[in-house]
Amino acid sequence: MGKKRTIWKKKLFDDASIRSMIFIYFTITALAASVLISLSLYQRMSRQVTEVVQEESQNLIAQVGRSVESYLRTIMKLSDSLYYGTIKNADLSSQSLGSEFTLLYDNNKDNVENIALFSEDGALLEAVPAVRLKNEVDVTQEEWFRSALNRRENQHFSLPHVQYVFDNAENQYRWVISLSRAVELTHGTSTSQGVLLVDIRYSSLEQLFGGITTGRGGYFYMINGNGEILYHPQMQLLDSGWVQENNGRAAGYSDGNHEEIFAGKKRMATVKTIGYTGWKVVGVTPENAVSLNTIKTRLFIVFVIALIVCILALINSYISSRITNPIRELEKSVGVLEAGNLSAPVYIGGSYEIRHLGKSISDMAGQIRLLMQDIVREHEAKRKQEFDTLQSQINPHFLYNTLDIIVWMIENEQKTEAVKVVTALARFFRISLSRGKSLITVKDELEHVRNYLMIQQMRFKNKFTYTIESDDEVLELASLKLMLQPLVENAIYHGMEYMDGDGEIFVRAWQEEKELYLEVRDNGLGMTEEQVESLFTDTAHVASKRGSGIGVRNVNERIKLYFGAEYGLSIESEPDEGTAVKIHLPAVPYEKVLEEKKV
Repeated sequence: MGKKRTIWKKKLFDDASIRSMIFIYFTITALAASVLISLSLYQRMSRQVTEVVQEESQNLIAQVGRSVESYLRTIMKLSDSLYYGTIKNADLSSQSLGSEFTLLYDNNKDNVENIALFSEDGALLEAVPAVRLKNEVDVTQEEWFRSALNRRENQHFSLPHVQYVFDNAENQYRWVISLSRAVELTHGTSTSQGVLLVDIRYSSLEQLFGGITTGRGGYFYMINGNGEILYHPQMQLLDSGWVQENNGRAAGYSDGNHEEIFAGKKRMATVKTIGYTGWKVVGVTPENAVSLNTIKTRLFIVFVIALIVCILALINSYISSRITNPIRELEKSVGVLEAGNLSAPVYIGGSYEIRHLGKSISDMAGQIRLLMQDIVREHEAKRKQEFDTLQSQINPHFLYNTLDIIVWMIENEQKTEAVKVVTALARFFRISLSRGKSLITVKDELEHVRNYLMIQQMRFKNKFTYTIESDDEVLELASLKLMLQPLVENAIYHGMEYMDGDGEIFVRAWQEEKELYLEVRDNGLGMTEEQVESLFTDTAHVASKRGSGIGVRNVNERIKLYFGAEYGLSIESEPDEGTAVKIHLPAVPYEKVLEEKKV
C-alpha cells in the first residue's frame, strides 16, 4: 500500500507542470501558515474571551452582591432600629409600640411584608400590618422562632418560605425570608426574652436578580452557608424536583471563578460571598459563552481561513503565472521545433535565465537546421546509391534465355513468334531502362510485366495463363520501376514450375482513398508462414540463374527507401493454395512527381 502511494505521488509530481507545482507548493505553504496562524489566533482570542467573560462575570456578580448586601443591611438596620430604638427603651406593661412599628413599616413596606414582636412563649405582642395570629398556629415551633432564641446575639435569616402564621383580611400567603432575632423585653421592673420578626418580601429580593444574566444561557442563584438555595430563577422547578442545581458543591467554593461540570456540561461558576450573612451569590456561565467554541464562531473562523486561502491562491496564481508564462511560451516554441519546423522563431522573454535559455535554444535550433540539411543531403545521396545498387542487380540470365528462345524460333522457322518475342523484349528493356528514371506510370509498369509474361509464356509453352486488370484512375499514378516483374518471376519459377496442372497468374492495380495497391496472385504451390517470413530476411535473396535476380526483399527495400517505412509489400500464402503479394504505395499523380523534380 505504501509503495502504491509513493508511486502515485511520484506520478502526480512527474506529470505536473512547473506552474502547477509552484501553485501547489505556494498554496500548501500558505494554507499551512494560515491554519497555524488561525489556530494561534483562535487560542489567543479564546483565552482573551475567557478572561474578559470571567472579569465581566466577577464585576457583574460583585455588583449583584453589593446590591443584595445593601438590601440586607437595610433590613438589618430596620431590625436594629426596632430593637434598639423602640423595644429596648419601652416598658411593655404601660406602653404600646404600635405607632413606632407602623411608622417604620410604612417607611420600608416595599421590602417588608410583616413586622412582629413575640414573647418567649409565642404570644403576639405587636404586629404590623397583621393584627393577630391564626388560632391553630404555634409560633414556638417555627424554625425562625427557635433559631432566634438559640442564637440570641445574632440576627437569623431563614430559608424562603410561605408565611402563614398571621391572619389577614386578604387571605394571601406570600413568600418571605424571615429575619428574626432575640430581644429583651421590659415589663415594669422585670425583663424577659422575646423574638423580633421582620418578614422580607421575597419578590423584592427577586427584583434584585431580575433581568441580570451572565451571557447567553447564564443565570444567578443565591445560597446560604449550608448550600441551601435562597434564590433561583427556576425555584419552583427546583422545589418540584424537575431541575437540579450544583448548590451543594458551590457552598464550598471561595470567591472567584471556578470551572465545573454539571449535568454533563462544562460551565463556569463565579462566587461572591455576602458579608455577615455568609450567603453566596453564584453566577453560572455556560461554556459556549466563555469560549469561542460555538457553531457561529467556528463557521466564522472557517470562513476567514477560506477567505485567506482564496486570497493567497489568487496571489500564488498570479505569481506562478508571471514565473511560468514565459516558460510556457518557450515550451510552445520548443514544441514547434519538435514538430519539425526548425525555422520557427523561438520565444525570448521573461527573466534573465529564461531569456538566456530561449536564446540558447534558438541558436541550437539553427545549428540543428544546418545539421539536418547536411544529413538530408547525405541521406539522399546514400538512398540514391542504395537504390541504384538494388536496381543494378538485374541478372543477365533472363536476357540470355530469351535470346536462346528467339534463336530456336528462327531455326524452326517460327518467324512470327520470333518477331513477337523480339518486340516484347524490346519493349521490356525500353521500360526497364526508362532513361535512368526510378519512377514510371502504373500504365508502363503494367505494360512492362505484360511483355515479360508474354515472353515467359512462349518460353514455357503455355504452361500458365495470365490476366492483367487495372482501374482507369490508377494508370497515370506514379509507380516504382521493376516492382511487378520480380514478383511475377517468383510466381513462375517458384510457384508453378513443379505444378501438375495449368498455372494462373493474376495481376491487378486499384486505388483505395489516397492509397495505391498492386497485387500479384497465383495458384501455385504456396508457402508456409516460415517461408514467407524468410523472404524478408537478409539470407532470403539468392539470385536465380534463370530470372532477373531481384528478390522480394529487394523490391520491399526499394519501396521503403523511396516512399517511406509505412509502405512496402505484404504476402498472403497457404501451401497448395497459392500466393498473393500486395504492393502498397501512395497514390501520387505522375505529373506531380515530374513537377516536383523540376522544382
